Amino acid sequence: MKIILMSCMLIGMVMQTANAALQEGVPAPDFKLQASLAGKEFSFSLKDTLSKGPVVVYFFPSAYTGGCNAEAHEFSINHDKFTAAGASVIGVSLDSIERLNDFSSDPNYCAGKVAVASDVGGKTAKSYELKVRDATAGKKDTRGNEINHGFAERTTFIVMPNGKIAATLTDLTPTENVSKSLEVVQHLTEVKH
Repeated sequence: MKIILMSCMLIGMVMQTANAALQEGVPAPDFKLQASLAGKEFSFSLKDTLSKGPVVVYFFPSAYTGGCNAEAHEFSINHDKFTAAGASVIGVSLDSIERLNDFSSDPNYCAGKVAVASDVGGKTAKSYELKVRDATAGKKDTRGNEINHGFAERTTFIVMPNGKIAATLTDLTPTENVSKSLEVVQHLTEVKH
């Protein structure tokens, strides 16, 4: 029994080292960023949004790229389910607010339902202990425009109203990420009632 327990602890330590993102139970760093919903800019505050219920904070590499397009679309078509569970959703990337204004209103992606926030320079991503890579010269988005910003790793945090992280989701496909995020917030709602 001791050997099994020690093995599990060692595996857990190795997994946490490999994935440096903040983990479950840790306080989520508060942040305020310029965001866009349906092409309209506003100031997003995690603290203010948590007063309404859990918040799904999903970091994504870049608007108008394959996986990010699919993920935003999945969040938009499941928007009502997140709302029914009392949760808010905010996407965060290193895109400029101008790119995110377009992305947030695009009917094929955020569809005016999912807010996305601009973390130019990656300060917020780094506060969540995410890796931030520099821009890659010549990299283009799905519209053919050059991407001139860095990239945060794709990771989702479900933050409870008390400010603590309920779950950290990594290494999932965009569809799996959305369904797992929904499963977590629905479970939080069930536990609350």
